[in-house]
Amino acid sequence: MQGALTRYRIIAWIVGVVLIVLVVIGMPLKYLGDDDTVVAAVGPFHGFLYMLYLVATFDLSRRAGWPLGRMLLVMLAGTVPFFSFWAERVVTHKWAVEVPDAPPAMAE
Repeated sequence: MQGALTRYRIIAWIVGVVLIVLVVIGMPLKYLGDDDTVVAAVGPFHGFLYMLYLVATFDLSRRAGWPLGRMLLVMLAGTVPFFSFWAERVVTHKWAVEVPDAPPAMAE
């Protein structure tokens, strides 16, 4: 299960950063600067990465035995800027509490 958590943490951060680039840089350039280059390049990339995020979240949730509601909330966290970082933190801390033999690096 450690591998599933690590995969989830990595993709959550990547999706979060790409979404912030899309929203903070791409959207203003598109709507204020009439230049959709960033949105055209980063948008599909974020969509692909979000699909990986969903798969990683599903994998982790099944291995950890999460209820459906928690899994869906964590999945939705990848759609709102900065929420994937928050969700990753919450998931990591809950996992450290729920799995007492977690390695020290994961039990921050």
